[in-house]
Amino acid sequence: MIQLEALHKSYTVDGRQIAALQGVDLQVRPGEVFGVIGASGAGKSTLLRVINLLERPDQGRVIVAGQDLLSLDAAGLRAARQRIAMIFQHFNLLSSRTVAQNVAWPMRIAGWPTARIDARVQALLARVGLTEHTHKYPAQLSGGQKQRVGIARALALEPQVLLCDEATSALDPETTRSILDLLAEINEELQLSIVLITHEMDVVRRICDRVAVLEGGRIVEEGPVAEVFLHPKSPTARRFVMAAEHVDEGEQRDDHAHVQGHLWRLTFLGERTYEPLLGEVARHAQLDFGILSGRIDRIKRVPYGQLTIAVTGGDLPAARQLLADRGVQVEELRA
Repeated sequence: MIQLEALHKSYTVDGRQIAALQGVDLQVRPGEVFGVIGASGAGKSTLLRVINLLERPDQGRVIVAGQDLLSLDAAGLRAARQRIAMIFQHFNLLSSRTVAQNVAWPMRIAGWPTARIDARVQALLARVGLTEHTHKYPAQLSGGQKQRVGIARALALEPQVLLCDEATSALDPETTRSILDLLAEINEELQLSIVLITHEMDVVRRICDRVAVLEGGRIVEEGPVAEVFLHPKSPTARRFVMAAEHVDEGEQRDDHAHVQGHLWRLTFLGERTYEPLLGEVARHAQLDFGILSGRIDRIKRVPYGQLTIAVTGGDLPAARQLLADRGVQVEELRA
């Protein structure tokens, strides 16, 4: 659905060239939720705005739904942008217009007839749970309700792609979860391709299928969310995962230095997460273990567990084999 090839983009700041994107290659599949995570200044917003050419790259190609956007004239680009919607961190609603008028605005610009607009507005507000707020103004809404208006407005022209620019950063945790759940439902119902930029790994874990980690305008890691979240390879991805798990890596390393035995990190994925495998392995291999840290949660809808354990005594090869046979990945942190 989206193909970005060798993108470069620089800005001139105080007479100096600042590289925002440096040779970015990216593909987003039809119907998937693709996350882009990075710290402030990593190039996330620039990357997102290049997809609909709000920012034009200095070099590279931007292909959306088979169209090379950089080859289009002004009229062609306007038509293409109707298929690429966007929601924003700070909502960008028109304060002087009601909820219904905000949602209707893109359709009025596109020249839709009034009867079609009215029917579409009603359907969209029902879908995002705002029917009772139809005639209110943005100042009368909570942050979560404003973002729901933004989502309804973004869906007005039946886009194929939805770009989310830090769409939950201004919201509290509970409202963030409700907005992410709404986006996931819309993705499944409409098979939209969603590109979501964020600086929070928990957002990626909750909704995304794949993720790219951006640093200094370059992609330093990319892959399925489960792989990147559970087995980060780059230092940048590892920092985001540790922050999501509220772990201080230095403190953890100091704590583990005083623990006897082998240190293993066990990764469970799927329904195995809830099975009592450690007791079975301990009995079979006649070993002792202590749980040093761990977490059980979900990546999108798939349960996972990750435990760091200290293992002493017994038949370690047999224990590793039994865990592998049960679908558990064993990473040796210290022999």
